[in-house]
Amino acid sequence: MSKNDGIVILMADDDDDDYLLTQKALKRSKLLNKLYRVRDGEELVQYLRREGDFKDVEYERPGVILLDLNMPRKDGREALKEIKSDPNLSDIPVVVFTTSKAEEDIYKSYKLGVNSFITKPVTFDNLIQVMQTLGKYWFEIVELPKNDGTKHNS
Repeated sequence: MSKNDGIVILMADDDDDDYLLTQKALKRSKLLNKLYRVRDGEELVQYLRREGDFKDVEYERPGVILLDLNMPRKDGREALKEIKSDPNLSDIPVVVFTTSKAEEDIYKSYKLGVNSFITKPVTFDNLIQVMQTLGKYWFEIVELPKNDGTKHNS
């Protein structure tokens, strides 16, 4: 059991298959972290700010956000910009996890403050490998801020 098993992963992705495969890959990778999901950038921002449908939901502040760039309503780029410009949310690490390999997406994501950019692997075996590596890095090596669910004012 790692020191960061209690850290919540929030996945923002509209693709059901990608979510289910990621969930399976996390289990196969023996990562015990909770995985929550929102389906687009609008839900992501509402979840993080506890607004809309997430106003009365039991809230667990994510330790890491897995963000797809191409989603309906509000895409990942717009959501990333909002998250990183909000002092109450900007300290949450965001990992872009997308099918895009476009140089422009990579460049813009880092410019907006993303912590890592990962192109989704094509095979399930490679996805398991990515989840193991992601887990090792974010939940064993990196020190993340304590997330007690309270808002931090600067």
